[in-house]
Amino acid sequence: MAAVSPEISLAPKSAQAPFGYRLGRRLTEYARLMRFDRPIGTWLLLWPALWALWIAGRGRPNPQVLIIFVLGVVVMRAAGCVINDFADRNIDPHVRRTRDRPLAARRLDPYEALALFAVLLGIALLLVTRLNRLTVELAAVGAFLTMSYPFVKRVFPMPQLYLGISFGGWSVPMAFAALTGRWPLPRITWVLYIAAVIWAAIYDTIYAMIDREDDLRIGIKSSAILFADLDRLIIGVMQIMMLYALWLVGEALHFGGWYRGGLIGAGLLFLWQQWLIRKREPAGCLRAFVNNQSVGLAIFVGILLEYVYAS
Repeated sequence: MAAVSPEISLAPKSAQAPFGYRLGRRLTEYARLMRFDRPIGTWLLLWPALWALWIAGRGRPNPQVLIIFVLGVVVMRAAGCVINDFADRNIDPHVRRTRDRPLAARRLDPYEALALFAVLLGIALLLVTRLNRLTVELAAVGAFLTMSYPFVKRVFPMPQLYLGISFGGWSVPMAFAALTGRWPLPRITWVLYIAAVIWAAIYDTIYAMIDREDDLRIGIKSSAILFADLDRLIIGVMQIMMLYALWLVGEALHFGGWYRGGLIGAGLLFLWQQWLIRKREPAGCLRAFVNNQSVGLAIFVGILLEYVYAS
């Protein structure tokens, strides 16, 4: 009987790899599941929180509250991505853009996603308990909205709007609650919240245009499908509505030229997005989606400069 060559191992390849290598690969998959490799989503959620913190803090938000909100946005965005991928683990393999996600590609098990989601919620709870009771109560509502989004979007014909209600704008009332500590919150809070909700519906509808063909094929609901050939027109209307809501915020706060300049900059960026999506090509829609990072920045810079130079 021939001897087995000592150079050939009968163990599985995964078992042959050093522990450090296998651990690194696992952590990389967890990071991808939390979308740490794609920070654009975190920025899009962070900008409305920063708008609200600067306005509620009259240009000088409490540093501790600011740090908690930044960390909280990062953690909750990661948690939202994890629970979304868990809910869509059997759908994502059929969509070109999402088929390589860790759960869709079966590189992670569903129980690992649930465990990671629980850890992230625990971290978020630890952060929010450093704030006042009203903020904690609003955070509980926000957590429920976050967890419900992946399941509501299966039956709601415009899930991008629900994304704005749950993810995109809920940090606005939380920011005012954290810095003012009173209820009812100022009316300006809800106008700014509406602006953030509309903005999320705008950029996520543009994002949904990338997947429209796949979503139609497998029966997924989205605003891009609902709007059909009127998608660009309705996106344009929503862009005007968002800018008008932000203009109302500025009027109520007696903001001047710096803030208006930020809104003009955002308006010009919206025009650029309309040009990018004119042919509804996936590459152009992706560029338009990413361009919303600059929209959020332009508005924030306008608010920041208003407090720096006009106060």
